Formats: sequence, structure tokens, C-alpha cells
Amino acid sequence: MFLEKVKKNNPELIDFAFKLQQEGKILPDTYVLDYDAIIENGKKMKEVADPLNIKLFFMTKQIGRNPEIAKGLMEIGFDGVVAVDFKEALTMIKNNIKLGNVGHLVQIPKSALEIVIKNKPEIMTVYNFEMIETINEVAKKQNHIQNIMPRVVDEDSFLYESQLGGFDVENLGDLIDRVSKLKNVRFAGLTVFPAFLYDKQKTEIAPTANMQAMKKAIKITKEKGYNNLLINLPSATCCQAMELIHKHGGNSGEPGHGLTGTTPIHKDTEQPEKISYVYVSEVSHTYKEDSLCYGGGFYRRGNLESALVGTSLNNSKKVKCSAADNNIDYHFKLQGKQKVGDGVIMCYRTQVFTTRSHVAVVKGLKDNKPELFGLYNSLGERIDKNW
Repeated sequence: MFLEKVKKNNPELIDFAFKLQQEGKILPDTYVLDYDAIIENGKKMKEVADPLNIKLFFMTKQIGRNPEIAKGLMEIGFDGVVAVDFKEALTMIKNNIKLGNVGHLVQIPKSALEIVIKNKPEIMTVYNFEMIETINEVAKKQNHIQNIMPRVVDEDSFLYESQLGGFDVENLGDLIDRVSKLKNVRFAGLTVFPAFLYDKQKTEIAPTANMQAMKKAIKITKEKGYNNLLINLPSATCCQAMELIHKHGGNSGEPGHGLTGTTPIHKDTEQPEKISYVYVSEVSHTYKEDSLCYGGGFYRRGNLESALVGTSLNNSKKVKCSAADNNIDYHFKLQGKQKVGDGVIMCYRTQVFTTRSHVAVVKGLKDNKPELFGLYNSLGERIDKNW
């Protein structure tokens, strides 16, 4: 999906990834992250967001909950992590990363609430009143008042199948009244997901139907006297989206793929963010007229199309590449007979935390002094080289 773009705007990353593979410093099925490029992308977003008073929570699930990247983003002034699920929240707590928005897209289960609330997330997304009551009980035990943020929906809302949930906006006024009677939670924000998505025909980021519910919710909360809520408008957050967030009354975004320059708009148009990861494999064997390379990092919404096969950027060729999404991704298929042992570089849209991949963090590429800083598994845990 992004192979031509990464060749254009980050060829150094491709070359160093080939080098790491050829020297055996990484195994096949490794995502190589350009730390410097990700941090620079973050700085560019901050430059656009700060004058608009947009708070940014960074998302790490796409890059395997990587704590090194998280620490770097905190150092340049991000407001904390959006822990998309409870396991990510626990990983960030372990690495002393500030919790920003917790519970969106997956609420925190009751057994993990005590440790999460103890670490005082800035806000917690909630889908149901039972969760609010439980948060209130746990916060009371800790003598803490926890900010909460309902996700709102209406009959026209667009939700992904595995992400169903939220409060009907028509009942929001009653919800606010019920929350006000609880002593250890505070109604502090509103969210929808996704608020924006890429419109391929117009080659721009555009509001989704979910913004209808958000506009109704903002009106209701203002009538209730709430004027300083966190209005969280996630999805497709990148430099280009900041004005859109501001225009629609938002003051919070959550860059994930924007930080790696791999949202759909980055494929079709020129954007400030630079692509900052590649996926590395190795030719395993041939079968009949085609070849196979090691898998493990497939993501079926990744729009994988092709790969570079060879030993360096200059000594490589582009070939068609595919993976069957109805079987375990033991291998990717490469068109034609390729040389066993050659490196394979891909760049497609990923969610590393759903894979069994390794993650290699590389620093120094921008100064032409690249080094392999660390190896991690797909869940953000540091690993040692044992091969």
C-alpha cells in the first residue's frame, strides 16, 4: 500500500532494514520503526494542534504498544497515551507513561480498574452506566474523583462490528443528571468513533455520520451548563485533520497511523508526515512458479500489494505479494522464483498488536548514523536477541 511512498520519502529506512536482515540482527517478521521520523511527525502535529488548543493523546497499538516511542512522544509534549484496550493501559503503566484517554475502544474490566484508576488517567471513556457506577466505587475507595467521557451514538451512527456500544444521545441529558449524583466521577467529555474518515474520491478527510450525534450531544451539554468539556474526535488524526477537528468543535485528537505517516490520505497525497516503518521478511522457499517468505505480521485490512525483494534498495526488485486472510499467515506469497535468503520489504497498513511480529526500533537515521536501539515483541515488551 505504501511501498512507493516510503521509497520516495524514507529510502534510508528501507536500506537499513535490508542491512539488519542480511546481517541477521533481526528475524523475518519484524517491523522496523524509524524513531526519529515518528518523533518528527509528532512535532509537526503539535505545531498545528497547539495554536488551535487541541490536546493530543498518542496511540501505540499500531506499532505494538512500543514504550520507547511512547516515551519519546511524551518528551515532545503529548498529553498522554490513548490506551485503546485495558492490556495497553497496563503496558503503559508498567513503563510509567501518562494515561490520557483510557477505555476507548475497549472499556476497562472491573479486575483492572483499581490499578488503572490508581494511575489517574486524565479521562476514561464509558459505554454504559454500570461501568460508570463501578468506576465511581473504585475511585471512592481511592479518595479520587475520576473524569469520565461517554461515547454517544444515534440511530444513524456508523460503528465497526466489533466496536458496538455507546449512549443514545437522546438520553444524554438524563445520563448527565444521574452522573451528577455520584460523588467520585465527573462528567468531563464526549467522544464518538470514528469522527472522521478518509474520502478517497475527494482525497480529503471528512466527517462521518457519527458527527451528527456529537453535534446533538454538544448542544445538550451546553444547555446543561457544560462549556469546557473535552470534545474528543478521533480517527485519521494527522496534520491535515487538525483544522477539521477545530471546525467541528473538537479539542482533542488521537494520532496513531498519523504518527507513522500511514493513514490512507498519505498514500494518495503529499502530507507533512513521513512514512516511518517497514515490514521485513525473508525468502523461505519456492513452490512451483512462485516463492514464499516468512509471515506473522499480516493484517487483513492492510491493503498489501507488493514487496521489494533483494539485499538493498538498489539491489532489489518490486514483485507482487499477497497473503491468504482465511488461513494462518505462516507465509506471504511472492510472484515468481526469488532467491532464498534475500530480504523482503513491505509497507502496508498494520496493527502490530494483533500480530506475532517483532518490533525493531531504529535511531539515528536522520543523521546517517543508524543504530538498532532495541527489540520488542508485538505487545511492547523488550526482548533479547536469542538467535
